[in-house]
Amino acid sequence: MFDLELEYERKLGASIKVIGVGGAGNNTVNSIIDSGCKHGIECIAINTDSQALEQSRATHKIQIGMKSTKGLGTGTDPELGRRSAEEDLDKIVHAVGQADIVFLAGGMGKGTGSGALPVIAHTLKELGILTIAVVTKPFTFEGKRRAQVAHTAIDTLQKEVDALIIIPNQKLLDIVGNSVPMTEAFSMINDVLSQSITGISDIITKPGHINVDFADVRAIIKDTGLAIMGTGKASGPERARQAALTAITSPILENMDIEGAKGVVLNITGGKDLGLHEISDAASVIYAKADENANIIIGSVIDESMADEVSVTVIATGFNSLPKPHVQAQAIASEQIAQQQQSAAQQIVHEQPVSAATQLKEQKPHTAAVEAAPARHRAAELEKEAFEAEFLKEFKHELTTKEQPKTDAHELSVNPLDLDVPAYLRRKSADQIQE
Repeated sequence: MFDLELEYERKLGASIKVIGVGGAGNNTVNSIIDSGCKHGIECIAINTDSQALEQSRATHKIQIGMKSTKGLGTGTDPELGRRSAEEDLDKIVHAVGQADIVFLAGGMGKGTGSGALPVIAHTLKELGILTIAVVTKPFTFEGKRRAQVAHTAIDTLQKEVDALIIIPNQKLLDIVGNSVPMTEAFSMINDVLSQSITGISDIITKPGHINVDFADVRAIIKDTGLAIMGTGKASGPERARQAALTAITSPILENMDIEGAKGVVLNITGGKDLGLHEISDAASVIYAKADENANIIIGSVIDESMADEVSVTVIATGFNSLPKPHVQAQAIASEQIAQQQQSAAQQIVHEQPVSAATQLKEQKPHTAAVEAAPARHRAAELEKEAFEAEFLKEFKHELTTKEQPKTDAHELSVNPLDLDVPAYLRRKSADQIQE
């Protein structure tokens, strides 16, 4: 089933850079550095907050938006984050250089990450650099506004990157016990972000039994949109199979399923005793879930520190549609916005008299001829109705805001028969006043 090329080599040549943007992104970079940022991976920290940037352990730090923010951060304003990135885009491009693949890490919902990441991603895409964004969604307790900012930023970012991996903070919070300290919970989030990045980079850079090069990874990830990621570890009998099952059922997947994925990167890491049959076992789990014609890239990495343990990382891309939870999230957000708009509209209706345009619309019969009218005629009719409604709204507002006693409509100083107003609107306005 598998065409395996048995080689043991260190794959060189691909330039990989990790850019952490904002506070959450900088924390991810620190986590990668702490776990051993090696094998040619360069870590870069970008922030608008100069004080926070000083805490980064990255050797390359870029302060952006000094003119706009004075080094004090964005105050959770994504527009300020966007301007900050545009302000110092030349610094970022210079730091990226001739990179083959760039990982962007950040938190969605605040100012720097939400505003700057899409700008940076757009520039990298124009430069032809393979770009993968790994971002977090905010906790529920951070509020609806931050959730909406994150939702908007994610939709924008998805259009600018080759692949987007979303890590929901709330799912991580749900799986930790009540006794877990806050610092440990946040550390888990950083670990998951860094694992998703190193899981891909290890395939390209670390020595392994199975040769997978940068071109293979690019073929799977290029222009695929939303991606999902999971990791699993196991030891003992059937460890590879169990690790693969854990990876595709990981809580971090937000109940996303890899079923139907057109492209999968499968990375299996183990000690020197990692067997060929174990690789086959892990791959069989993925083949059973992915699309039957899926392009599955398998990487096998040797890490002597793993001892009896096997680690499996799965990156799935190329879905026919967005995974269900993301679709549901979009639907929920849209429904909330619609409810807010409806509530506001109802409030306006209760506070203000019904407009003449609304009365006219309600009285207007909906004949079969109108319903069957050509689209262009209907569009013209709608445009006319909109113009009438807008005019009558402004006209009525002018009547009701005159600085004189509002005794009777006939005593108002505004003349509805003003010759500057179209005749058919003058008649409607006059009728309304008489009513």
